[in-house]
Amino acid sequence: MKLKDGFILREVAGQTVVLPTGGDLDLSMMITLNETAKFLWEALQNEIDEAALVAALLAEYDVDDATAKACVADFVAKLKENDFLV
Repeated sequence: MKLKDGFILREVAGQTVVLPTGGDLDLSMMITLNETAKFLWEALQNEIDEAALVAALLAEYDVDDATAKACVADFVAKLKENDFLV
């Protein structure tokens, strides 16, 4: 899976936000990311599967396997729900 084109990651007032780009700017598509979500978002700039996301999370953070899997599954589900993935 991979993120769709048309979104940019920015730091705004100390928060990481994702903004849509393009002609019809829909600010309802703006989302705020915590540190972990930002890490996963950046990993999704390239084609990657959930298992690789979990492995990347485990390598980057001091977290157990079950927590990493749950975090990735929840984040991916929200991205799919909001149609952010290809």
